[in-house]
Amino acid sequence: MSEFTHFDDKGNAYMVDVSGKDVTKRTAVAQGTIHMSREAMDAVSGRRIRKGDVYTVAQVAGIMGTKRTSDLIPMCHPLQLTNASVTFETDEEACAVTVFCTAVTEGKTGVEMEALTGASVALLTIYDMCKAIDRRMTITDVHLVTKSGGKSGDFSY
Repeated sequence: MSEFTHFDDKGNAYMVDVSGKDVTKRTAVAQGTIHMSREAMDAVSGRRIRKGDVYTVAQVAGIMGTKRTSDLIPMCHPLQLTNASVTFETDEEACAVTVFCTAVTEGKTGVEMEALTGASVALLTIYDMCKAIDRRMTITDVHLVTKSGGKSGDFSY
């Protein structure tokens, strides 16, 4: 059983001290899926959304989200990312878009939260851009896919 690392022995929240950790290359990939109506999927695919190109805007928003993670998650360390990317897989038949966000740094702490935040922000942006057509969209299965680097080693979902 692992311990929660953001609480001291009195139960007070604190930011973990990473000053003694080694600098290593750290990479994380997260994904999530948004499900939408046929009408919304057709509008996204046909680039007929009034607010603009959904994939381009969501891609930029996701990358911006990775860079702002420590502003949103209280105990996250501010990181200097060396790379962040957002890509999409579209399933036209299922009317679904899966977002993949990759975050990379060379530092003393991991980038899992940055990848998860980037994927989530990209998904929320797709929702925002398409809500005039479909307010019943659902965002599902946001999770860490892989991570590498650091003391805890590699992880794969």
